[in-house]
Amino acid sequence: MLIRLLRTHLSPYRKPITLLVLLQLLQTCATLYLPTLNADIIDEGVVTGDTGYILSYGALMIGISLAQVVCNIGAVYYGARTAAALGRDVRAAVFDRVQSFSAREVGHFGAPSLITRTTNDVQQVQMLVLMTFTLMVSAPIMCVGGIVLALGLDVPLSAVLVAVVPTLGISVYLIVRRLRPLFRTMQVRLDTVNRVLREQITGNRVIRAFVRDEYEQHRFGKANTGLTEMAMGTGNLLALMFPIVMTVVNLSSIAVVWFGAHRIDSGGMQIGDLTAFLAYLMQIVMSVMMATFMFMMVPRAEVCAERIQEVLDTSSSVVPPVAPVRELRRHGHLEIQGAGFRYPGAEEPVLKSIDLVARPGETTAVIGSTGSGKSTLLGLVPRLFDATDGRVLVDGEDVATIDPQVLARTVGLVPQKPYLFAGTVATNLRYGNPDATDEELWQALEVAQAKEFVSRLEGGLDAPIAQGGTNVSGGQRQRLAIARTLVQRPEIYLFDDSFSALDYATDAALRAALGRETSEATVVIVAQRVATIRDADRIVVLDEGRVVGAGRHHELMADNETYREIVLSQLTEAEAA
Repeated sequence: MLIRLLRTHLSPYRKPITLLVLLQLLQTCATLYLPTLNADIIDEGVVTGDTGYILSYGALMIGISLAQVVCNIGAVYYGARTAAALGRDVRAAVFDRVQSFSAREVGHFGAPSLITRTTNDVQQVQMLVLMTFTLMVSAPIMCVGGIVLALGLDVPLSAVLVAVVPTLGISVYLIVRRLRPLFRTMQVRLDTVNRVLREQITGNRVIRAFVRDEYEQHRFGKANTGLTEMAMGTGNLLALMFPIVMTVVNLSSIAVVWFGAHRIDSGGMQIGDLTAFLAYLMQIVMSVMMATFMFMMVPRAEVCAERIQEVLDTSSSVVPPVAPVRELRRHGHLEIQGAGFRYPGAEEPVLKSIDLVARPGETTAVIGSTGSGKSTLLGLVPRLFDATDGRVLVDGEDVATIDPQVLARTVGLVPQKPYLFAGTVATNLRYGNPDATDEELWQALEVAQAKEFVSRLEGGLDAPIAQGGTNVSGGQRQRLAIARTLVQRPEIYLFDDSFSALDYATDAALRAALGRETSEATVVIVAQRVATIRDADRIVVLDEGRVVGAGRHHELMADNETYREIVLSQLTEAEAA
């Protein structure tokens, strides 16, 4: 998965990568040439006392060192830029794919996991690429070049390398093989910490209201300890690498000096060659150490790449139409024909054979007990998810064939849990219509019964709104969400229990104003409160995912037992009449 991910997202950067590899090659060749020059200076200059030879070759060494530094700077520059570009592209790809997900896919992964995959997982892959470009490209060149040049200096002494390199390679392989499953578990536990922390921050008021601080501290501590234990386990394995490598390095250096001294004593080797051989041995070992450092990062990056690719390979269950309908004939006519919806793996469908017609100029209400599928039914219209059976038609066209932009302009949804974005009142209201004027915003606020409280806010339309709208009350959030949809001016309004946080007086005033504002539009209201929907032109009663009644309030009170039970649970017989 790691190779696949990198091949896909690094392909646009072939030129800088080629230049980077060329610079690393030149830098490594310069590094390998320096010990040979040093050996010549010792054997031909120091031993013979030739000062001119020392100065001329010393100047050459300085020039090569400067060239090495320049090449290294260039390689690091291009490597850092390419790695950063890769991280940017992968984050953008994950974000774009998540944006295409329906509620089903988001629920499958979970918000905390998607956040971790977009941030931490991408960062791990980006770091691996950066270290590869700055270290790993030169490591094999230095290792092979060092072995070749060491053999050229003294073949018998090179037998030490035969023992050193395989020993290091096998040791690293055994450790890396055990690291991979540990890193996968570590990323899962990081997801858990993010999930618990997100829940505790979001539900802070609930925690304090029920005085569950100690319980939540224990829950976070458990998740945090699990992540810490896994991190310590991987850290203990990683801690073995450098001691093993340094032990092999020191033993090999001792062996080279020991056997090299005998070679010099027998006349088979010069002092400068032994110095150069030691330098090449260190370069070989350093290249292996760089590879070791890379191998420490590869298992975690592989796990992260798998998690990223899992998101990228997941297709949304809401597929954009191949030949989208870009123009609708009528204006706001909604029809649901035998619609059903079943979650993957669920034993029973949430909705079964739903038939519903909502016409322009009419208000259609949907009521039912908790869990009867009311919100799911409304979610089928703007394609938050697609019906698994039947069809949903807007102006005679199946919503699955309508261009998403056209559908978004035609259908306006006020969700059950209104969400406001960090910004101002104005930026939130213009979310559905960026070109709306201030006059249009105030008009929408007036209809939504929000003008008064927004006027009292410091800054009015420019008053700040916190993430999620946490600095305003629940009723104010609902009214701002309704105003946001009014600014959009769709032809079909869907209100998903959008008046539940309002008092009766505000509810009545808002519905009266909405009636005037949406008199020519199609309005579908889902509500638990009978007073909100009793005057609707048509009331649809849901029970366990099925339509068990439809008609006006007085008709259903007379012949529908389910509706009658709901009404009498809230009103007296006289009030219901």
